[in-house]
Amino acid sequence: MKKVVTFGELMLRLAPENYLRFVQSEKYEATFGGAEANVAVSLANYGAEVAFVTKLPSHEIGQAAVNSLRKYGVDTSKIVRGGERVGIYYCEKGASQRPSKVIYDRAYSSIATAKTGDFDWNEIFKGVGWFHFTGITPALSEEVAAICLEAVKIAKEKHIKVSCDLNYRKKLWSKEQAGKTMGEICKYVDYCIANEEDAKDVFGIEADNSDIDGGKLDRDGYISVAKKLAEKFGFKGVAITLRESKSANDNDWSGMLYDGKNAYFSKKYSMHIVDRVGGGEFIYALSNGYEPQKAIEFAVAASCLKHSIEGDYNLVSPAEVENLAGGNASGRVQR
Repeated sequence: MKKVVTFGELMLRLAPENYLRFVQSEKYEATFGGAEANVAVSLANYGAEVAFVTKLPSHEIGQAAVNSLRKYGVDTSKIVRGGERVGIYYCEKGASQRPSKVIYDRAYSSIATAKTGDFDWNEIFKGVGWFHFTGITPALSEEVAAICLEAVKIAKEKHIKVSCDLNYRKKLWSKEQAGKTMGEICKYVDYCIANEEDAKDVFGIEADNSDIDGGKLDRDGYISVAKKLAEKFGFKGVAITLRESKSANDNDWSGMLYDGKNAYFSKKYSMHIVDRVGGGEFIYALSNGYEPQKAIEFAVAASCLKHSIEGDYNLVSPAEVENLAGGNASGRVQR
């Protein structure tokens, strides 16, 4: 497995204790996280060589953010220092029929105000075999969208595999903006990752006979979505996560991987959620050359375990993932 680079925003996460609401809480727990940083930590915990690229201020809070990655073995040497602030997001955990809530305070963060000249992708990509980002990053500003486009073009020239998690965020941009920008960037993407809503919100591609809000998913519908995405952009693979929400605490979780010819579905897990933020499992499985069925089983099992861990980062080992993927889902004490 060659070195992986992920690119995006690393934010300060402020969360009320336990299941308190924002208006109840008198103190907040401070941690760090962000979609692509979460992937980097997950990969590092699996033993991969991985670097995270972003722009952060040079003051102490920026350094604390960098340190949160270093402690797990992520290469932070390519992080650009500058700008004035670390983006913040506030996360209120949902419970029962009350959904989780996220409030962003990330305007004018260092990465949101970054310029194309801040990143030397030819230098960053030396010895790299895989590049990953999400649709959150180009949503930060037109300039950051241009940075992403430059990065994927150079990655393609260097024969580096590129993956993108669509991750549509309506609080950052409109569906029209997302469709136009991601439509251009995805021309250079090899592997696309999406959930049950992203393809519809970004590209207007919808699964038939499915009711997302009601928790009804149709397997054939998602195969058709994956095929349409692959045909539209020439993706080598499309991974779709299938979340069936019974409540804020309890979800059924599974996934599908389409390799251009066949669709492979994982087993389904019934989860009681501790924290639903985090990810990075598809990248590890795909970049290690796993066979499609093994890849989707590993990715979904790892993501299932992440739902049991507080914070953004997925702190599980490959052995723990393989154990769950192999059928040991009892949760019994290991002695």
